[in-house]
Amino acid sequence: MRKGLLFTAASVALASSLTACGDSSSGDSDSGSGSDAKPKIGVILPDSKSSARWETADRKYLSEAFKAAGVEFDIQNAQGDKQEFQTIADQMITSGVNVLVIVNLDSGTGKAVLDKAKGQGVATIDYDRLTLGGSAQYYVSFDNTAVGKLQGEGLSKCLSDMKAKKPIVATLNGSPTDNNATLFAEGYNGILDPKYKSGDYVKGPNQSVPDWDNAQAGTIFEQMLTSEPKIGGVLAANDGLGNAAIAVLRKQNRNGEVPVTGQDATVQGLQNILAGDQCMTVYKAVKKEADATAKLAVSLAKGEKGETNASVEDPEGKRKVPSVLETPVAIYKDNVKDVVDDGFVTKEELCTGKYAALCDKAGIK
Repeated sequence: MRKGLLFTAASVALASSLTACGDSSSGDSDSGSGSDAKPKIGVILPDSKSSARWETADRKYLSEAFKAAGVEFDIQNAQGDKQEFQTIADQMITSGVNVLVIVNLDSGTGKAVLDKAKGQGVATIDYDRLTLGGSAQYYVSFDNTAVGKLQGEGLSKCLSDMKAKKPIVATLNGSPTDNNATLFAEGYNGILDPKYKSGDYVKGPNQSVPDWDNAQAGTIFEQMLTSEPKIGGVLAANDGLGNAAIAVLRKQNRNGEVPVTGQDATVQGLQNILAGDQCMTVYKAVKKEADATAKLAVSLAKGEKGETNASVEDPEGKRKVPSVLETPVAIYKDNVKDVVDDGFVTKEELCTGKYAALCDKAGIK
């Protein structure tokens, strides 16, 4: 069983404020890349705004894995700034990392960083998001089309449970610059499009949310409701976007009446599920993703070949990228406890205030 505590809100804020210095562990190391240099691994996270996971989960689990492996590492967060992303990469390459792991902000910036690292003989890994047209040697993520499929199936299940008749379904897609958002949409559209075609559902407003920005998602969804007041279901691509929609529905006293999906199994998302305001979320065991990335990075840093279990097509680069893909899990009210049992969130974080009784009812101990 994987156990781990998420950061408190205060520690998340502190971690986010330390963008410049990042999270690092230093030991005896030499500059330069290649198998003759001591392993040194750099990781660039994208932001702390689009999802809480980057600071509360990924940083924590990657740090723990690198420390357990006894390698030097440096983890920094670009906080959504493309120029800062490139600056951090330059600093890491100059400091002598022999493996660079990135979560790109967009494929253009990611490609520039990956190509520069490759030119310096630094091994590269795309983490969570594939850089289209990039040169990463490996990719570690979840099966993102499967994530979207679970969301589409989840919304269908909740609409069926509510005995909804020809519901109008609105869609809040993720950022148009994130290839994962494209894959999520491929998954859930594969479930929903046949429903639209058969007339079981009515296709409603469908819009992407720039940079996964939750505030923009709220504005977009308000506009959706204005143009189509009878929206009966919301396919939201992650918990943050889902919560933005729920906040708007709450103003109209319609929360709980309109099923909303999500992703990432955040504390907020799980609380919304327990309260009946969110239909489901998709749990991606970040620890497995981080551990797989750390194992791969350490192997590369030692000049060894990495182990993979799949390959992913890069349509722009016209190449297959050796990959490690983990399996996502759908979470509904009746299995929220599985996320707690797995150690991804704690009862103390989840079951606060009014949620304590809901946790008891859900069997969370």
